[in-house]
Amino acid sequence: MSSNQEQTTKDWKIFKGNSQPHDDIEQLPEPPGWRSFGRTQNVKQIRFALVSQDEAEKTQLRGATFRLPQDENGQELLNLVNAALYLRRPLLITGRPGTGKTSIAYAIAHELNLGLVLVWSITARSTLREGLYQYDAIARLQDAQALQIKREAASRGNNQTDKETAQIDNISIGDYFTLGPLGTAFLPYKRPRVLLIDEVDKSDINLPNDLLNLFEEGEYKIPELVRLAKPNSIASEESQQPDVSVKVQTHDDSTACIEAGRVRCYEFPIIILTSNGERDFPPAFLRRCLRITMPNPNEKVLTEIVKAHLKDASEDKIKQLIDEFLKRKGGVLAPDQLLNVVYLLTRQFSPNETDEKTLIEQLLQYLE
Repeated sequence: MSSNQEQTTKDWKIFKGNSQPHDDIEQLPEPPGWRSFGRTQNVKQIRFALVSQDEAEKTQLRGATFRLPQDENGQELLNLVNAALYLRRPLLITGRPGTGKTSIAYAIAHELNLGLVLVWSITARSTLREGLYQYDAIARLQDAQALQIKREAASRGNNQTDKETAQIDNISIGDYFTLGPLGTAFLPYKRPRVLLIDEVDKSDINLPNDLLNLFEEGEYKIPELVRLAKPNSIASEESQQPDVSVKVQTHDDSTACIEAGRVRCYEFPIIILTSNGERDFPPAFLRRCLRITMPNPNEKVLTEIVKAHLKDASEDKIKQLIDEFLKRKGGVLAPDQLLNVVYLLTRQFSPNETDEKTLIEQLLQYLE
């Protein structure tokens, strides 16, 4: 292998898993031609909205404390994350609860400076539309009726001010739309958004298939807004404008303009899907994802996790509790339970020896 090839192989990783923020996402090459999406149609790019300090600190904390296993399993996970970045494909991560599947999304967002993680927590009732957007048609109908009453009152010479009349006339259909985490992620951001679809195996059997077209095409339509853009629609006066732009609320409390009811991504979002392995997925869905099983953290990784969260804890005590933890793990490993034990037993108010043994038994009882 030539020196140039070795250099290329060595430096190919955009996400390095070292928790140090950087802007190497700017070095990500152009996507494959079949994954170009809005780039080929000159879609207007938008930037991330500013987030509150609390939200920024939440992403930073969860991202900075994530630790990759420093072994073959950790390198495999690192390679798959970077492959997903290059190929613009979702990453499906399967593993036991508590092994850090969701933390990967926060680690990527923190290290690559990609802002707030958009989280869609799946339940058995979750639907594609819920993930894309919500439309409050009832509120719009009620407001339209109230608007008509106020206009009639104004026409009868009511003492309504010009300012009040202007406020009534400025009510837009966009006021009744809120994009969900999935719908927000596919807006044409200049940098990709990080989307966490958590516990997708809990979903209705049809949801994975419903996601196929979105993952493949990188776009979706909002039918209620598409109708506004049709020339002869009777929906409203706005329908006479073929290129209707409607401002809507996004999942991260910002706003975005939807052109003609269509949303198309510029950069395909970094999608992390997590699964506890409770069900199988359709082959067509699996083909569109890169897949990996999350490795269980070993003693070294557990030590780093605990030190990242509890910097002032005694190293000797940490080692003692991790040894106890690993002996009891059985078939289930949940580092958050280890953190609970270490926190309680390394404080100034640490319990006596008898209470300590009891607490260990109680806090780690579900690991066997």
